[in-house]
Amino acid sequence: MADARADLDALFARLGIQPFSIDHPPVHTVEEALPFWEKLEGVHTKNLLLKGAKGGLWLVCVPTDRRIDLKALAAHVGAKKFSFASGETLLDALGVQQGSVSPLALVADKAQAVQLVLAKDMLAQPRITVHPLVNTSTLSLTSKELLKVVEATGHRPEIVDFDALGAE
Repeated sequence: MADARADLDALFARLGIQPFSIDHPPVHTVEEALPFWEKLEGVHTKNLLLKGAKGGLWLVCVPTDRRIDLKALAAHVGAKKFSFASGETLLDALGVQQGSVSPLALVADKAQAVQLVLAKDMLAQPRITVHPLVNTSTLSLTSKELLKVVEATGHRPEIVDFDALGAE
């Protein structure tokens, strides 16, 4: 974990990114985090690691108030059916514990095993907040900075218009 955080910090430095950051007590749910996040500018996110019925992993990052139709999303990305990945799978794939996952954890996905899905409406916002591999800190990045970090990890995010998913 310390290596992944060092990798993340080195990546920020290499890309010239200095995110706004706050530290807070450990949070495990969006509800627990909201009082602390009020101090940080940006659309707040929830992140889900999903496992396809026939294999594959997807990290889905959406605004906290976004409802997700897992069946429609699975069909959209070509998965048969989604289930939530276990804590063990999360740790193996991204090196983080439940409650600490975010697109920044892709720094640990050297095998490129996880496909990132980002909400289109979220990326339209000026800033996005995410955990930096731990649930005791939250960062605020511009949308462009987040995409820059993700692309620097070698991942190509799939940007999904969740409002249009049900219409497909």
